[in-house]
Amino acid sequence: MSEHGGETKDGGSSGGERYPPFSASDKLTIVVGDTHFSEEKKLLVQSCDYFQALYRSGMKECQQDEIHLKSLRARGFLIALAVLRGEIPILDEDDIVEAIECAAFLLVTPLTKYLIDRIDGDNCLLMCHTAATFGLMQLQHAAALFIRDMYDDLKADVRNALPSDLIAYIEALTPQILVAVGAHVTCGVDETVHAASRTVCCLDETSNGWNVLTDLPLEASTSMAGVTVLDNKLYVVGGVHGVQKQVVDACFCYSPENNSWCRIAGPAQLRYNLSLVGVDSCLYAIGGEYERTVMSSVEIYNTKTDRWTFAAHLPRPAAGAASTKTMSRIFVCLWKPMETSEIYEYMSGNDEWRLVTTLIRHQSYGHCMVGHRDDLYVMRNGPSDDFLRCLMDCYNLTTGQWSSLPGHFANSKGSLFTAVARGDSVFTLNRSMTLEYVVHQRNWKPRRQMKGFPRSGSVWTFLLRLPGPLMAP
Repeated sequence: MSEHGGETKDGGSSGGERYPPFSASDKLTIVVGDTHFSEEKKLLVQSCDYFQALYRSGMKECQQDEIHLKSLRARGFLIALAVLRGEIPILDEDDIVEAIECAAFLLVTPLTKYLIDRIDGDNCLLMCHTAATFGLMQLQHAAALFIRDMYDDLKADVRNALPSDLIAYIEALTPQILVAVGAHVTCGVDETVHAASRTVCCLDETSNGWNVLTDLPLEASTSMAGVTVLDNKLYVVGGVHGVQKQVVDACFCYSPENNSWCRIAGPAQLRYNLSLVGVDSCLYAIGGEYERTVMSSVEIYNTKTDRWTFAAHLPRPAAGAASTKTMSRIFVCLWKPMETSEIYEYMSGNDEWRLVTTLIRHQSYGHCMVGHRDDLYVMRNGPSDDFLRCLMDCYNLTTGQWSSLPGHFANSKGSLFTAVARGDSVFTLNRSMTLEYVVHQRNWKPRRQMKGFPRSGSVWTFLLRLPGPLMAP
């Protein structure tokens, strides 16, 4: 893996005592109940802390070609092997329980991550309770956060399905709230008149009002910048200031926990009008422009090391490309005039962009993309002369099928071109209104309407968990 990952190239953890090297021909037979599995030792050791510890221990089992795993069920181990091989198993309730048991017993990090990425409204209670039972704390916490974000919908089921201590744990968590920031330039001496608008605002869903969360740093620009949230921190990268579109080299990070901004290292290639996505402690600065030249270069920022490294270029130059993440996967939608959209996924293991699908639709003014579970929703204005309607198509990553959503997601005062998913809801907004939709069977059903974002121009939306004092009006 590249240096923005947490492992060495051979897959082992860096530092500390190492396990013996294995080749692809080194096989191990694992006996679970009455079932025998044959698998590469290298794969098992790279992915399971249990086998890492075993082969570092020097115990006699290290010399055996067959190991018996007691107190474990075969189905759970089969699911673990499928995930380690890169497969995408579909899990029912019994599968989930056995997969959690296996992940906890063998400490299979990829399986734990796989389960976290598949938490939804139907299985979150089961995930949370089972993970707590087997002590898989990372999954328990992720499921508890999901439940907290959907608590109004799940409260009755929570009371009936979970023990009191787990309910207390969930209720002590902070839910995500909708946060937005407009496109504003840096605030120089002659721009102080605009300082009042250079604010990050959060939506109080109870009082139906927007409150100022924080002011942008004086050197920060959200005009044509990359803006995203990663690990509950807000990042602003690049952007421009002035009518000449002078690129901003200062990049910033906002921490709600400390209610403070700090500067971070900027990418090696200055850029604006970029796409910014955050996954697994890394920011991905995708494409953009520099000196009015559209670029295909991509850089990755490791938040733990404060360093940027180059990644594989996009298939072609792109500025302001629609992008999203879902299930810890990164997708970008590249538009080919006049009617073709191509969706690519960044494959971190191979450092390459893979074409996922192509959509042929008449398209006019811009588009955006939002991920929810294993679905990608692509929104566009159309037909070509109608800028007040927002049409939507859905691509399911599991089935590989496209479908068009019924209805039009728009209103008389403008189209909806910013959207963010929370639990099984999606929030969209413009200046006139904020709309919450419930996502059910790949349809968006209107749930409630709230105040629009009180700023003009382009806007970014995202979700943050705010400490109690910051949530007060």
